[in-house]
Amino acid sequence: MKLVFFGLGKMGLPMAAHLVRAGHSLVGVEPDAQRRERAAREDVQAVATFAEAIGLVAGNEPIACSSLPDDAALLAVARALRAGTRPVSTWIDTSTVSLEASAAAAALCTEAHIEYLRAPVSGNAVMAVNAQLTVLASGPQAAYARCEALFACWGPKRLYLGTAEQARTMKLVLNLMIAVTSGMLAEALALGQRGGLSWNDLWDGIVESALGAPIVKAKALALRARDYTPTFTVQQMRKDLGLILGAGEQLGVALPLAALVQKAMVAAAEQGDVELDYAAVIRVAERAAGLL
Repeated sequence: MKLVFFGLGKMGLPMAAHLVRAGHSLVGVEPDAQRRERAAREDVQAVATFAEAIGLVAGNEPIACSSLPDDAALLAVARALRAGTRPVSTWIDTSTVSLEASAAAAALCTEAHIEYLRAPVSGNAVMAVNAQLTVLASGPQAAYARCEALFACWGPKRLYLGTAEQARTMKLVLNLMIAVTSGMLAEALALGQRGGLSWNDLWDGIVESALGAPIVKAKALALRARDYTPTFTVQQMRKDLGLILGAGEQLGVALPLAALVQKAMVAAAEQGDVELDYAAVIRVAERAAGLL
C-alpha cells in the first residue's frame, strides 16, 4: 500500500518502521529535524510537510496514518488532509484524543470524502517496537477490513468496535483503569510500609495474589528496584486523565476515582516527578505518609 505517516515520535516511528518492513511504500511527515534523522536510521523516509510527502508517494489516493500528541495536532492534520492538492482515500489515526476533537475531525473527513478510521492503540513505546500493540478501531467497516493488513503490522490483537467514536471511548476506558490501578497501588504500598512490611515482601504478596494482573506484574519488574524510568510519563497520564474527565462530563458519567488520581498526578508533577513514569504517584503517597 502507498502510505503517508504523520508523527514519528516514540510510538509513531516504530509503527511506521513496521509498515516499511512489511513492504509498504511510506513517507513520513515530521517537522522535527532530529526525529527525521532518527527515522532515516530506521529506513523510514521522512519530510517536514504533508505537501512534500504527498508529492513523493506514487499512485492515486494513498492512505494516511498518524500518531499525534493531542487534539490540536489531530485537527491540524484533518485540515491539511481536507485541503490537500492530492486526495487520500483513508485516514487511520492512532492517537489518544478527545471525543469532541475526533468528531470534529470526522466532519472534516466527510467534507473531503475521506474514510476516517479511529484506531487508537493500547500499549507503550516498548510494545510498539516489539509489534505487541492492540488496535482499537471504529469507523467505516469496509475501510477497516481493507486496512487489517496494516493493523497486523502493529500487533496481533485488534478489535472493531463500531462506526463512530467507540474506539476513542474504549481507549479512554482502558486508560482510566490503568490510571486508577496506579492510584490503588500507591495507597496500598504506603499502607503496607507503614504497617511494617518490606518493599520486596509487599511486591511478592501483590504479584502472587489474585491481584497480580498482567499490568501490575509488568510494573513490578521496575518498581521493585524503585526504577521510575518512564514507559508513560506523569505528564502524559495527566493529559489522558483530562480527556477521560472531559468524556465523563460530556457523557454524563461521574468519575470520582479518576478525579482523585488526577489530583495525585498533579501532586507528582508539582513535587518534581513530571517526567517520571506515571507510577510515581506511589512517591506522592509515600511522601504523604512520611516514608520519603
